[in-house]
Amino acid sequence: MLQRIDHVGIACRSLEAAIEKYTSVFGLSVTSLEVNEEQGVKEAMLSLQPGQAEGPAGPFGSYVQLLEPLSEDTPVGKFLARRGEGIHHIGYAVANVTDALAAIEAAGLVRLIDARPRHGSLGASIAFLHPADLGGVLTELVQPSAGSPGLPGSPGGPVAGAASD
Repeated sequence: MLQRIDHVGIACRSLEAAIEKYTSVFGLSVTSLEVNEEQGVKEAMLSLQPGQAEGPAGPFGSYVQLLEPLSEDTPVGKFLARRGEGIHHIGYAVANVTDALAAIEAAGLVRLIDARPRHGSLGASIAFLHPADLGGVLTELVQPSAGSPGLPGSPGGPVAGAASD
């Protein structure tokens, strides 16, 4: 069911400062900058440099997702107040998020936060699983959008004007 680690979500107080750090220190490139009102975040998806994402995962490599809350009362805002900056969640790629949710629900071992998929970064379909049932780890299922611009190996490349090294 889980195909690969799609991304690691990291909560930060300043998206701009976090982007600068991750691009300067690790050589990551900004693939996407978005505001997701539904989830209450400004976010950046940073990918491995071209060529580094190739391998068993195919052309879709892994990402670091930086998350800045739009306000203190959002899930990421509450996370920052409670725990400070750091890893917020792990996202795993799945072939079909609806099928994955059905299989997980049928197993009856893990509670679903989302009973059906919602919009995620880069046009993906996503759903979250309850951290209390997964060792305290908020887990996201990600069905990547095949035509998402900016994905490694896809047309579009990094976002124009986005911070990079």
